[in-house]
Amino acid sequence: MRSVGVEEELLLVDAGSGAPLAVSGAVLAAAERSAWQRPGTHGRRDHEFEEELQKEQLEFATKPVTEMGELQEEIVRIRREAARHAASAGAVVAAVATSLLPVKPSLNVGRRYRWLGEQFGLTAQEQLTCGCHVHVSVASDDEGVAVLDRIRPWLAVLTAMSANSPFWQGEDSGYGSYRSRVWNRWPSAGPVDIFGSADRYHEQIRAMLDTGVLRDEGMVYFDARLSATYPTVEVRVADVCLDVTTPVLLAALIRGLVETAARAWQDGQPPARIGTGLLRLASWRAGRSGLDGPLLHPETMRETSAEDAVEALYQHVRQALEDHGDDERVREGIAHLHERGNGARTQRRLHADGHDLASVVTRCAEMTVKP
Repeated sequence: MRSVGVEEELLLVDAGSGAPLAVSGAVLAAAERSAWQRPGTHGRRDHEFEEELQKEQLEFATKPVTEMGELQEEIVRIRREAARHAASAGAVVAAVATSLLPVKPSLNVGRRYRWLGEQFGLTAQEQLTCGCHVHVSVASDDEGVAVLDRIRPWLAVLTAMSANSPFWQGEDSGYGSYRSRVWNRWPSAGPVDIFGSADRYHEQIRAMLDTGVLRDEGMVYFDARLSATYPTVEVRVADVCLDVTTPVLLAALIRGLVETAARAWQDGQPPARIGTGLLRLASWRAGRSGLDGPLLHPETMRETSAEDAVEALYQHVRQALEDHGDDERVREGIAHLHERGNGARTQRRLHADGHDLASVVTRCAEMTVKP
């Protein structure tokens, strides 16, 4: 069975004001101290946390697993560890994909981050966004690129399901996932054309690096890409999710997409020839609507309801879900998501109920560490 791992980026905020705090260095230092104190460990490499572009955020990665129940336990455990380390720096962690309150982010120190700030100006300086990336194992680069070519039309639905960033600089953006719009300011971000082979994929990456616009392969911000570090396909379209069950739902669906695409490739079925321009429109529509408005149907690229688009995704991967033992979990997860809404709906509902943005952040921080 294909293994799955999840990377999440969390916002570090003040527990009272909800304002982002530039304390990632202190949080990472606390994590390292804790790792050194555990018997049989060797310090820095024995915790799951890393710095990100901005000092107001913290990233972690789960270990690869094959069971979705174990994945959920991992995410709960690491989120709680993150909260414990953040507390030592006077902060709490919130699984929100953008700051609800006005903020002027602080770029992390280091040669790479300085280069990003100089090269991309406001795009880098304002880029305080928290995503959720899902890795699924593949047998080879050939299989991985075949998967990338075949999952393209389905990725926007995942953005809509995960939408958790309605507020930007203290205002309602009008979007469910405004993170996705801010993220797409990067010149290498977004949907891409069909590659056709691993050789063509790598040729494209080399050509992009040769332009000098990108510093390294880590800056290839495609919606889905081959990981430069692991033998995986990495899907990068989701907001970090408020409810811990949602990244697990996404991971199950993405593993289903990878398996379905790999089987289609093995059977000689070509990828759908949907143009990148249409995929960009589908991505915008998903970011705008979340689950509270129309989406573009992944097969027809015509407007449909969010419920129908999610159902189309489920039916597309259903056989793989059944084979993995994930079908019941996914059906229940989708029903639960439609009933309660995603993070964007939760944030707006709290605000409409009379909570100011600071208290919405506080409530979100509490939800972040719930099992």
